[in-house]
Amino acid sequence: MTHIEIEVVDIGPFHTDDADARLATARAFGRSMERTGFAVITGHRVPETLAEDLHASLRTFFALPFDQKSALMPPEKVKGRGYLPMGIESVAKTLDGETPPDLCEALVFSAPHRELRGEHSRNDWPGAPTELTPLIRQWTQEMERLTRVLARISSLALDLPEDYLDAAYADPSLTLRFVNYPDQPDPPAPGQLRYGAHHDYGGLTVLRQDTAPGGLEIRDTDGIWREARTIPGSFVINVGDLMSRWTNGRWRSTLHRVTNPDRVVTGSTQRLSLVAFTNPHETWEIAPLPSCVSDERPAAHPPVRAGDFIREKIRTSMDLTVTR
Repeated sequence: MTHIEIEVVDIGPFHTDDADARLATARAFGRSMERTGFAVITGHRVPETLAEDLHASLRTFFALPFDQKSALMPPEKVKGRGYLPMGIESVAKTLDGETPPDLCEALVFSAPHRELRGEHSRNDWPGAPTELTPLIRQWTQEMERLTRVLARISSLALDLPEDYLDAAYADPSLTLRFVNYPDQPDPPAPGQLRYGAHHDYGGLTVLRQDTAPGGLEIRDTDGIWREARTIPGSFVINVGDLMSRWTNGRWRSTLHRVTNPDRVVTGSTQRLSLVAFTNPHETWEIAPLPSCVSDERPAAHPPVRAGDFIREKIRTSMDLTVTR
């Protein structure tokens, strides 16, 4: 399989006072979002040691017995928080109706940045391994910071003042999702993937992926699935449906999936992804941005509240028959 060409953008200039360099960086980011809906960013200043320590601690968590992990599974099986076991989610249902469950498990935290400020207390934090909760809290702070940087990059990329989206992201809706794709000793069911074909629901998704077999694939404009190359130390950023709607279709929400490893691969194929869904505040009204509408390109959708839009997408993807 050939790789899809995703632009690699060094966002380092957004940590400087060089306005010309920031504008050039934003334009490169915007070009990639218009062409593929994806970009790879470097120069983000998220400490590599933190990412590596969190990755290692999460591997330890997912290796725990199911009974210990499932203690973090909320009785109401809310996708936005807690432990999600194998079999509860089939994300491709948002596109194709009934599909086999995705071959992954996840640990999810809703608005952890607000909880750090003492304004939110819905999350269940893991007791083991002991270092995991402090690492997630540090990661939360880095993702909140990066969310605001991406908002500024997006503003300039969309021909708006650099601070245009600051208010929308002053208190963002941030969800952290840590996903384990276990080894597959038995062949998957027909049509079953690690994570089925889908569009992300919200604003911009921030993904740190590892190099294990069976990874991210993106469908190009010709309908061909292409592999997304992994660049160590980088983040993959992609456009969700909400951001595409906000830009009146200028930025593409592109179909993607996580494929199964080749059956001939020997050794472990376990894969772990660190995902942050970065969205404007839940109450923010999403109407096409002024730079994205014109007489030739009128608004394609009516306004919608960000939280309402995303909740409906999440509800559609869940199998609420799975028991705790």
